[in-house]
Amino acid sequence: MNTINVEEEKRKLKTGYTTGSSATAAAKAALLSILDQEKIENVEILLPKRSLIKISVYSCEFGSDKAKCSVIKDGGDDPDVTHGAEIIVELSFTDKINQIEIDGGEGVGVVTKPGLGLEINKPAINPVPKKMIIENLREVGKKILLEKGIKVVISVPKGRELGPKTDNPRLGIVNGISILGTSGIVIPFSTASYAASIRQNLDVAIAMGNDTVVLTTGGRSEDFAKKIVDLPEHCFVQMGDFSGYTIQQCAKKNIKKAYVVGFIGKLAKMAAGVKQTHVKGSKVDMSFLAELAKKANARENVIQSIKKANTARHVSEIILENNVKGFFELICSQTYKHMRNHSDQKVPIDVILFDFDGNILARVSKE
Repeated sequence: MNTINVEEEKRKLKTGYTTGSSATAAAKAALLSILDQEKIENVEILLPKRSLIKISVYSCEFGSDKAKCSVIKDGGDDPDVTHGAEIIVELSFTDKINQIEIDGGEGVGVVTKPGLGLEINKPAINPVPKKMIIENLREVGKKILLEKGIKVVISVPKGRELGPKTDNPRLGIVNGISILGTSGIVIPFSTASYAASIRQNLDVAIAMGNDTVVLTTGGRSEDFAKKIVDLPEHCFVQMGDFSGYTIQQCAKKNIKKAYVVGFIGKLAKMAAGVKQTHVKGSKVDMSFLAELAKKANARENVIQSIKKANTARHVSEIILENNVKGFFELICSQTYKHMRNHSDQKVPIDVILFDFDGNILARVSKE
């Protein structure tokens, strides 16, 4: 997988903060508002890597022993579906001295499948945000925790409608969003977070007892794949541009079979041996496609047309118009070869190339 210089990215783009950091800030503001008996407008929270980040508090209501504060989640220049969502924390005291309990309320998803490292039927609040909340509350609540415990309930009013727009349904997280974050900040175009979601998806499939997965390049190819491969939702993994990385992870996690499914644009890049197929990172190599056309015995004028073609889709139109047999099979064969190599020959692969209407142009599986 191509590496991205994170420091360089951070300079160019505005970083944001995770749902976990938002919940931590709301929890800290809630505790401070009770202790100081005043509205808190912004708080500084300690992130896992020991740096501090200042976050604005959106709303703050407090009494003598409970408070309700919220933060608007800011994804920076990498806004996901949770960008702009209100993350609310209701904080109250309990009689469990020195204990901090964290629970999920309305709009925080519930875990229904194994493989996420979270308890089944419990809120989808990841360990790092929990640790952040506890650490930040212990820092300001040292005295109060000698006499009382603290209960934190996180809710997201729009969580129930945002949940289906995330990967949560396929991971078995229902009725809301997850409270996530490993570093506390969102790095724009975060390769790390995309890679983590691929690993997580594979882990859920394995934990559910499935060792066959369908790797697609996006939502449309996934929809088409579902019509021909009968597997549960959690077996479909959108690898996006990270084909090399995804198949390496499949090998690492002992996946027994992977379908590799996509359209001509991404598969043409994979066939040329490109591991990361992002538009900016790699262009479709027309001379490579012209070579394949030559191998498929295309006429010289067709080969020249392909060299001058505008897009991979344009190439497929030229191939179909001129009835060149075997070209699409060659793309699948080359994709198969490279993906097998990326998996150290460990994962049996079935490559399927769709046209844009969902018809199979070619399919190669050598197992």
